[in-house]
Amino acid sequence: MVGTEETRLIILRGNSASGKSSIASGLREQFGRNLALVAQDNLRRIVLRERDRPGAANIGLIGMTARYALDAGFHTVVEGILDADRYAEMLEDLLREHRGISRCYYLDVPLQETLVRHSTKPDLEYLTQVTDEHLRDWYREQDLLPSGVETVIDASSTLSDTVNRIMRESGLDKVPAIDR
Repeated sequence: MVGTEETRLIILRGNSASGKSSIASGLREQFGRNLALVAQDNLRRIVLRERDRPGAANIGLIGMTARYALDAGFHTVVEGILDADRYAEMLEDLLREHRGISRCYYLDVPLQETLVRHSTKPDLEYLTQVTDEHLRDWYREQDLLPSGVETVIDASSTLSDTVNRIMRESGLDKVPAIDR
C-alpha cells in the first residue's frame, strides 16, 4: 500500500499538447504547497535522457517517485502521455495500492486541435524539434487504460474549468495546503 487515507493521487494522461502540463501547473498554483508534480517528460527526457519504449527505466522511476511523494504525505499529480500499452500496469498498480482518494483523467483532444495548441507553445527550440509530423506519428485516439478508471475530458473544457473540476472531484478543494 502507498500514501495515506488523506493523500490525493491524480493521474493526467493524453496526447502531446493536450494540456496535461498546464493543468498540472494550474492545480499546483490553485492548491499551493504540498502538491508533488511527477512529470513523465522531466523524468524520461531530462533525468534519464531515455527514449519512450516498452520496458524503459522511466516507467519504474515514475512509479517510484509517485510512491515516494505519496508516502511522504504529498498529494501527487502524475502527468504525461503515458501510453496505455507501456504504462498501464504501473499506473493501475499505483491506483490500486493508493490508500487515499485517486482520480485518473484522460484529455481527449482531437489531432487538429492538438496541432493548433502545439503551435502556441512559447519554446521555439522545442517547436523546431517537435514538428507537426511528430505529433501525427505519436497521436493515439482514445488511448484509455484497460481498466476503465479514467474520466474523459474533451477539448471543450477550458483550462480553468478542468482545474476546478479536478480540484473538486479529488477533494483537493477541501484540504489545506501544508507550507513545508
